[in-house]
Amino acid sequence: MPGEKEINVNLLERLDLIDRLEEADKEGGYEKIKKQLAFERKLIERKLYQKPPLTSQ
Repeated sequence: MPGEKEINVNLLERLDLIDRLEEADKEGGYEKIKKQLAFERKLIERKLYQKPPLTSQ
């Protein structure tokens, strides 16, 4: 079960993502948001598949 600190970090990362998407909308609308979403996907996948993993089991 994740602790409070881990939950807060996850929530802050989600807020950061929302802020970046809102900023992309202001700057360029739909096309800019699509590019930003593709970029965010790359960042998430990089975290998911990194070697060594973030936590040891």
